[in-house]
Amino acid sequence: MTPPMNTQPDLDNMKAWRHQIHQYPELGFEEVATSRLVAERLAEWGYEVHTGIADTGVVGVLRWGDSSGPRLALRADMDALPIHEETGLPWASQVAGKMHACGHDGHTAILLGAAEALARQQRAKGLPGSGTLTLIFQPAEELGGGGGARRMIEEGLFERFPCDALFGLHNYPGKPTGHFHFREGAFLASSDKVTLTFVGKGGHGAMPQMAVDPTLPAAATVMALQSIVGRNVDPNLASVISVGRLQAGNAYNIIPGSAELELSVRTLDPEVRDTLERRIRAVAQSQAEAFDCRCEVAYERGYPVLINAPAETQLAVDTARELFGDERVESPATPLTASEDCAFFLEQVPGCYLMVGNGDNGYDQGALLGPCSVHNPHYDFNDACLTPAATFWVGLVSRFFSKFSQPA
Repeated sequence: MTPPMNTQPDLDNMKAWRHQIHQYPELGFEEVATSRLVAERLAEWGYEVHTGIADTGVVGVLRWGDSSGPRLALRADMDALPIHEETGLPWASQVAGKMHACGHDGHTAILLGAAEALARQQRAKGLPGSGTLTLIFQPAEELGGGGGARRMIEEGLFERFPCDALFGLHNYPGKPTGHFHFREGAFLASSDKVTLTFVGKGGHGAMPQMAVDPTLPAAATVMALQSIVGRNVDPNLASVISVGRLQAGNAYNIIPGSAELELSVRTLDPEVRDTLERRIRAVAQSQAEAFDCRCEVAYERGYPVLINAPAETQLAVDTARELFGDERVESPATPLTASEDCAFFLEQVPGCYLMVGNGDNGYDQGALLGPCSVHNPHYDFNDACLTPAATFWVGLVSRFFSKFSQPA
């Protein structure tokens, strides 16, 4: 099933696209130049191109054979982050305060490389069977609950471009370069943002009896929140409640009128997600009442749990094993409490989201630092991932249409 040599993804082109996108990063729903690059390349290779979906989203469609054949979608994200790059690499961001610190430049280049190779294969000898291939270049993955996947769905993505299965991938820092990680079922966590505002009565720090101090229930809540995961959640079900911000007052001798906490809440189980919300509300409001305050709760549900379908995950695993061997495939991989808005797509269409090892990918002034987390100013996508990942996409397309274009 290995793609013929004349249809292998072009590494030089992928690196050039990746470095160009990296040098000129664009934030969510602002990916104008990136979308233009994607649309121009897809049109050049013969894809039917649709732009302006969720503002800057691009969809490329390739059809062959029987129009009633199977329909496959592959997805890549395009947006950058509001981080000032500190890698010192030749292709470092040229835009102050913005960088591709999560590897979406690499994901876009990978899918472009696969798209070009598949178009070349179709012209040379035809793709297997018959069907429709839809390539989704999504904006604004990094924008929390308002992510680009949800917007694309709301704007009729799957009504306009119906598909039977959908696949996406992400680089995995610190894992061996070009190794593939799969997991059936829950693979990535939901992500919710919670703001707790404790409202009391401000006053002089020397006369606390004349005030109602909101910092007391806020502090008590920070501690009490950790009992939720420890005592209300099955220990086998991973969950995280993190207090990312605690803010109150602006002077040492003034009791503030309010105190505010911001929480990141994550879990790998949809039912536990409901439990966490119920208990967070109850704990915060009970602590406020205990200190004669009130608590205002703003609970924003973001990305859902990302759940991979069994059949599609097995198809992806089989593809990777045939292309790269068992030693480069981990299945089942350990689930992660990171989140991804591809989960919205996988709520609509069965599919699989996978990870590709990104190896050593941290740099400082051009010097290699070793493994580096995403969302870090020293991070850079590893170009050594481009060929294996794009080759995987080409192989997956071949396997999918070979299998599902056959008569029942």
